[in-house]
Amino acid sequence: MNGFRILALGAATLAVGLALAQPPGGQQAASPAADPVPTTRVPQSYAPELVAAGSTIFAAQCGFCHGRDARGGAGGADLARSELVAEDVRGDRIGEVVRSGRTDAGMPAFPGLAASDLNAIVAFIHDQTRLAQSEEGGRQSVDVADILSGDAERGRAYFEDNCTSCHSAEGDLAGVAGRFQGLRLLQRMLYPQPGAGPNAARTQSTVAVSLRDGRTVSGTLVFRDEFALALRDAEGRYRSFATSEIEFEIDNPLAAHIEQLSRYTDEDMHDVVTYLHTLR
Repeated sequence: MNGFRILALGAATLAVGLALAQPPGGQQAASPAADPVPTTRVPQSYAPELVAAGSTIFAAQCGFCHGRDARGGAGGADLARSELVAEDVRGDRIGEVVRSGRTDAGMPAFPGLAASDLNAIVAFIHDQTRLAQSEEGGRQSVDVADILSGDAERGRAYFEDNCTSCHSAEGDLAGVAGRFQGLRLLQRMLYPQPGAGPNAARTQSTVAVSLRDGRTVSGTLVFRDEFALALRDAEGRYRSFATSEIEFEIDNPLAAHIEQLSRYTDEDMHDVVTYLHTLR
């Protein structure tokens, strides 16, 4: 390890993980949710009762692949972004696919599906497309209630056992639920960003570099990978070094959050964020 002595995992660990998640060439794969919803050729409306019936039938017959909301699932397409659905007029195209299937794409045929059930499925799919077209952006919203599925008292106990060496419900986190809610609060809890917010200076990683000639250089960590390290010193100067030529120590104030990710269960996460929502 070239004599490296690293005090904390630091930002580079996250950078490596993000790099591994990128496709070749460094280009981030576009999410299907970023695709626009095609314009429906013939606008259609359906009775709420028919749409509700279609929701139940669709979930039972099609939800495993296409998702319960028809927005995509385990190998099935997002039907709200389907050109075929956009061209469909009251089932003239959807019905044909459902009856015949698409064996090349792994979709089975449903030749015995009752006409009334098929009509309900068509109504549900078109209604989901209508909802998708009315949403801002390409992603579905996440309600606060979707996040607050945990137990606040269990969350308090977990917080007191694991988080109070750095945080206080009466100190830095007092009123946090008034500033952040739902998904945003959960994201900040799991992945706090260095250099952000009122405590920006406290969350920046610092690094001390030992050069071969015996000199030392220290400052705020700017960049690090397996080949190079860069910092900004107290005078604001940008300094970079080849990691093979130095020894260094990194102190990352957010290391505990990174380590905590491997300990949280899904229940723990929701318990803690539900507790944090009580800090108003």
